[in-house]
Amino acid sequence: MTPAGNQPMSSNRRLLLLTVGTALVMVALIVVSAVVNGGRGATTASQAPDLSSRVASIHTGPQGTVPQFVVKCAFSHTAPDDPIVHPGMPGMSHSHDFFGNRGTDASSTAATLAGGATSCTKQSDTAAYWAPTLSDHGQPVTPLGLVAYYRPAPGVDPTTIEPFPAGLMMIAGDSMAEGPQPVEIASWTCGTSSDLQVAPPTCPPEAPLRARLTFPDCWDGVHLDSDDHHTHVTFSNDGTCPAGFPVTMPQLTVTVRYPISGAGHDLTLASGPTFTIHSDFFNTWDQSELTKLVDLCLHRGVVCNVASNRAEDEPQQAS
Repeated sequence: MTPAGNQPMSSNRRLLLLTVGTALVMVALIVVSAVVNGGRGATTASQAPDLSSRVASIHTGPQGTVPQFVVKCAFSHTAPDDPIVHPGMPGMSHSHDFFGNRGTDASSTAATLAGGATSCTKQSDTAAYWAPTLSDHGQPVTPLGLVAYYRPAPGVDPTTIEPFPAGLMMIAGDSMAEGPQPVEIASWTCGTSSDLQVAPPTCPPEAPLRARLTFPDCWDGVHLDSDDHHTHVTFSNDGTCPAGFPVTMPQLTVTVRYPISGAGHDLTLASGPTFTIHSDFFNTWDQSELTKLVDLCLHRGVVCNVASNRAEDEPQQAS
């Protein structure tokens, strides 16, 4: 006989308590994830944005015919970090090669990167650029460097361009692509050729392999990042930014250069097949210098800092 006050727990009550306990654990995990990701949330495969409909208008003619300024950056370091997609989570990312700000790691913020040492020849460019590590027959390839082109997108009135806002984060390309991406956004080529390919071509020694990525040039004017790291920015069309994206920015195109030429290579990326090529940009420029370059070069229609094709295919050394 069971004493009063010690009645056995019914199976229904046990089930209710188990359900409530599970729900509380799930809520706690969601809260922790949000805190770790700075309130932005983590992007899972099911939440990944559909980028297949995005198409960029790009410049493919001689580079000296368009108002622009150019920055060349040496390779800085390699790490399994990504302060945009996996902030505060060292080792959580596939391997990336970093250029520009030498202090970039998983815990980097706009505040920690500001004024840091840079691998770029233009010392005011303390922004961070990164791309997945390329391997040849399973061995990591050390890049020759990165070249960043800041231009108006085709058809855009250069006088309407505003500098990237301080702290803006963007991704060009799709690390989870299941097939070739539009070459206007993510492509491979040899040297400074405008013959863009969905897969790495066989390149001559005088024009080694490059990956080319083009970033969005329209901003929503509010968010420096978004949950999926894509929907706060988009591409202009026929020189105009779409509704909801009132700020026209420079079209940033980066090329990552590799000491790869000739035949016999087996190339893969840390993110997967070579069609998963992508790049990240974290704007931590000296903002006053960035604003000055936009005014002096883009607003006035001037070509600044453009080197010869041969010079761009040589390894870059930071000054």
